[in-house]
Amino acid sequence: MRLLIPLLASTALLSACATTGQDMTASSTPASPEATSPEATTPAANADTNPLTQKWTGPYEGVPPWDKLDPEQFPDAFTKAMAEYTAEVHAVRDNPEPATFENVHVPMMLAGDKLDRVYALWGVQTSNLSNPRVQAIDAEWSPKLSKQSNELSLDPKLFQRYKQVYDKRQSLGLNAQQMRIVERSYDAKVRQGAALDDAQRAQLIDYSAKLAGLFNDFSSKLLKDEQTYVVVDSEADLAGLPPAFIASLKAAGTAAGQPGKFAIKNTRSAAQPVLQYASNRALREKVWRAFVNRGDNANANDTNATIAEILKLRQQRATLLGFKTHAHYRMADTMAKTPEAAMDLMMKVWPGAVARVKEEVADMQKIADAEAKANKTARITIEPWDYRYYAEKVRKAKYDLDESEVKPYLELGNMMNGMFWAAGQLYDLGFKENTGTIPVFEPNVRTFEVSNLKTGKHVGVLYIDNYARDGKRSGAWMTTYRSQQKLGGERNVLAANNNNFTQGANGEPTLISLDDASTLFHEFGHGIHYLLQDINYPALGGVPRDFVEYPSQVNENWLLTREVLDKFAKHYKTGEPMPQALVQKILNSEKFNQGFETTEYLSSAIVDMKLHNRTTPVADVDAFEKATLAEIGMPKEIVMRHRLPQFSHLFSSDSYSAGYYSYLWSETMDADTWAAFTEAGGPWDRTVADKFRTILLMTGNETDRAEAYRAFRGRDPDVNALLRKRGFPVK
Repeated sequence: MRLLIPLLASTALLSACATTGQDMTASSTPASPEATSPEATTPAANADTNPLTQKWTGPYEGVPPWDKLDPEQFPDAFTKAMAEYTAEVHAVRDNPEPATFENVHVPMMLAGDKLDRVYALWGVQTSNLSNPRVQAIDAEWSPKLSKQSNELSLDPKLFQRYKQVYDKRQSLGLNAQQMRIVERSYDAKVRQGAALDDAQRAQLIDYSAKLAGLFNDFSSKLLKDEQTYVVVDSEADLAGLPPAFIASLKAAGTAAGQPGKFAIKNTRSAAQPVLQYASNRALREKVWRAFVNRGDNANANDTNATIAEILKLRQQRATLLGFKTHAHYRMADTMAKTPEAAMDLMMKVWPGAVARVKEEVADMQKIADAEAKANKTARITIEPWDYRYYAEKVRKAKYDLDESEVKPYLELGNMMNGMFWAAGQLYDLGFKENTGTIPVFEPNVRTFEVSNLKTGKHVGVLYIDNYARDGKRSGAWMTTYRSQQKLGGERNVLAANNNNFTQGANGEPTLISLDDASTLFHEFGHGIHYLLQDINYPALGGVPRDFVEYPSQVNENWLLTREVLDKFAKHYKTGEPMPQALVQKILNSEKFNQGFETTEYLSSAIVDMKLHNRTTPVADVDAFEKATLAEIGMPKEIVMRHRLPQFSHLFSSDSYSAGYYSYLWSETMDADTWAAFTEAGGPWDRTVADKFRTILLMTGNETDRAEAYRAFRGRDPDVNALLRKRGFPVK
């Protein structure tokens, strides 16, 4: 069971992403308070016929019964699964034998198998297949789950069992991994409140239950705003957009009950192409305003009051637990350790990013001025809804590169084959499609059997859900339905990548942008990380939050290698490979628009840290955002990648609160790792790839990740590698 510390959030997906527009939230995992009572484990309850709680059957060590998903079955499944887990935990707690690693930590790591399965199913139900009924169940059960999970994990008698092992750990003959589990588990329980007195513990559980409900409230409101559309009556108003994208908007209009019209959904995957290509400036502004104001419209879906209440409860909880701020609480078990260390890194990068934005805006303004003069139209000043549009013109002028020229070569199926091929070259992972042989939760989900190409050993199964649709949360994320471990018997991996690409209309191939292709490789990097994992104890499977994005960001680098582009970037109509001249243009433009990309992300990370590194909770969220951006000198031509009213990373769970900096922390390691490949002779160097795999990817959290990185690189990561990669002045 992975739940070794209290579930203080309603969500728990493994990873997701930000610098390319991805985001991380996950499903809540409800439970019934009645499940804690001994009466819950009656013979009648044991006669379990609920398909959602059964052991998974079929090939590959058993696969999830996606064909059996039924929202109405989940309340019963939660109750039964939590009852079984409660009984398992109480057996450890009430064991009369002296506490040891073998009778405390081992059974706790093996407990909750049924609950894990139910959580995996519910994660897909809430994140990939949500609807009003699912949201209602989530709202009802999330607080119940949070309350019960915390009651179990903070049980004082159970804590004493952990403490007894911890106190005599030096005399138990533990190996290094066992010692790490004992010390980390004890520290985590103290940090999460297990050492509090009864009244304080009850207060903590109350805070957590209230937060779980608020997280659900935030997510539901945001999802409703993202299910709205900007409707366009005439195709003429869509001038500049790629024909395939226009066709998808027309199909969306029909699906939305407005046949003959064009519907632009209020999500990143739909809004961004409009901002990038549409020559209709009024349309760009309308789409931009709808997108950046999600959750901030003073209506039923406004999230500001919800956020303010979350911030208040977070600070109250941090104070109760003995931390100065929520940021200090959240960062206690990270590589950065303190808010100051994270801010130090961010502020080393921020000035160079802002300076580059000024250069980029000047380049765009020259083009806009020249157009106004040539067309004898009024001069415009570059605004946020102009940035992506004129950046494309600068790209064309500086590098003779038009992304609409690139997109026909980035057919989704081919790019998936490219990422699979690269993983085989680097890590000996093989992917064989088996779609149609095992259940899936949506017809467009594809599945792949994963094996080791050298040994033939089965590794697991990868599920890929690529397309946006109603009921699916925005962004991109990766999770596992089952993670590898050896304790209790070797388990394979059931991993999942989830994207939100706009599917080609009427059976046409799906063409993706370079940004989308980076997202594809990024999420697959998370998948590689978990597919390669080779650990004994599941307690050492999770890595610090500021390490999570590191393997995925490293994997983005292989997208633009000449080998991948030459072999897999093939024109969707002719099948011809991308011309070398176009490949070279892409490679020449790698540092293009890095001011925008960095500032858009980093402003969000800085605001997050400042929001949570304070003892007085923010009450006026909009005012705080505006004042903080003014304080750090945010360019007026750019808006945060995630404004606070729609910042799912922060407010759909605790997952990335005071942690959005971690993408930059990870990317610093990413740039330094890519430099290691470059120094060794190229991206396919197997000596470096093998070190990266064996020291960092396979080992989970078996050793301190900073020490592991030093073992891989021979030193700490160098921020100058990141600055050079982005074309900023080095320190």
